Amino acid sequence: MIATPEPGIAPAREPSVMVVFGADGDLTKRKLIPSLYNLAAARLLPKEFAVIGLALTDLSTEEWRKRLSQDIQEYATTPVDSGMWNWLLERLYYVPGDFRDARAYQRLKELLTQADATHATGGNYLYYLATAPSFFSEIVRQLGVQNLASQRGRGWRRVVIEKPFGHDLESARALNAELRQVLDENQIYRIDHYLGKETVQNILVFRFANGIFEPVWNRRYIDHVQITVAESIGVEHRGKYYEEAGAVRDMVPNHLLQLVSFIAMEPPNSFAADAVRDEKAKVLRAIQPLNPIEVLRSTVAGQYGDGAIAGQAVPAYRSEPNVSPSSNTETFAAMKLFIDSWRWADVPFYLRTGKRMAKRVTEISIQFKRAPFMLFRQTSVESLDPNLLVIRIQPDEGISLRFDAKIPGPAVRVGTVDMDFQYADYFGDACSTGYETLLYDCLAGDATLFQRDDNVEVGWSVVDPILRVWRSLPPASFPNYAAGSWGPREADELLERDGRQWRNSE
Repeated sequence: MIATPEPGIAPAREPSVMVVFGADGDLTKRKLIPSLYNLAAARLLPKEFAVIGLALTDLSTEEWRKRLSQDIQEYATTPVDSGMWNWLLERLYYVPGDFRDARAYQRLKELLTQADATHATGGNYLYYLATAPSFFSEIVRQLGVQNLASQRGRGWRRVVIEKPFGHDLESARALNAELRQVLDENQIYRIDHYLGKETVQNILVFRFANGIFEPVWNRRYIDHVQITVAESIGVEHRGKYYEEAGAVRDMVPNHLLQLVSFIAMEPPNSFAADAVRDEKAKVLRAIQPLNPIEVLRSTVAGQYGDGAIAGQAVPAYRSEPNVSPSSNTETFAAMKLFIDSWRWADVPFYLRTGKRMAKRVTEISIQFKRAPFMLFRQTSVESLDPNLLVIRIQPDEGISLRFDAKIPGPAVRVGTVDMDFQYADYFGDACSTGYETLLYDCLAGDATLFQRDDNVEVGWSVVDPILRVWRSLPPASFPNYAAGSWGPREADELLERDGRQWRNSE
């Protein structure tokens, strides 16, 4: 930890002002400010830096600074160094205002001019929209009206928006069109906090920097791929949002399909943003669309009933706050997808995500095809387990490889062995919020880990047919899995029909 800040933190980053719309919200105090503190402590912010918060709450700059000074003690991921916090604190400013009121943007413009003069920030502005999605288009429109989004002349302008990027294909296209009326595509940073996790970013390095894996990363050697994003928590205070979204909209077009694209993409020509995103887009376009019959065969919806998590009784989804007692919103989704490419033809990708599952875990499981058994027919070996590569994204980030080895002794007996790598053991615990890398890249203008407009639209085109069928045939069996379980029985049957089973972490 740095005892006292020194001028010149990270020369690699240009002077800039970060403007946070929704500065009085949870995201700001829980993630954004602690992330900026971590970047400052790691000397990854420029000395010429400032933050301006804008929100409806009527606060002065001093009142906002006082609030954040209390919040950082609760949400910081490391002990707070007073010298470093004061360095950041004196660069924080606040302006109250309604996102729909032109006068708020005029006050913002005045404060930006003041920040440029006080902190020599050079007219470079990063706008972070930590707001409800309904405000995205209006905020960008107002920035355009006030000439705060134009990059003509000195300084760059970038806009960060949080998911959801629309609620279906039509709304995603409309949002993209509205944003492009004011912004160029290279100014738009669609953020997905899952991609800020070290293990997700390491997928590319793991695949393309290790010559032993890429030759077998294809349909000749891989039997199937499973991706699980399971949460043990329920919908908590998000009942109103979740009633409109559901598990598919909330998780599949962004988190899960982003993981699919990283696992399945072809090697890019470089790590340049568009080179990587071009290959990801090719993967998403190659996913075979599901017709209504295939939706019924290859997808499963679920909703949790009451049950127990860690020995504590928890209520059913329909008993959660702001949830209809007769709700048909899915809290669990599973599906089987195929990628129609030379690398992945006929290799099923099984995806599942759910609330109130048995354990909080996000992992990618790659099962290889079984080795021929002929050599072992005259031995006591009855079967050979397939090799399994597991990439754990949370909570215990790491990678494990399962293979067969001979058990010591005169007889030929085979046992499974796990080679296990954990990030914490080799590189220490990363005291981060998961936003540091993403904010760092925004300030650097590196869009590699952010979704491009075509990625968003293709992602929605994958799930739209599923949502249409589910909407036309509402489930009659909800709730169909107990809180604290691994989901509905139908999800197990989805794999059992193929002679496979889910990998359920212990």
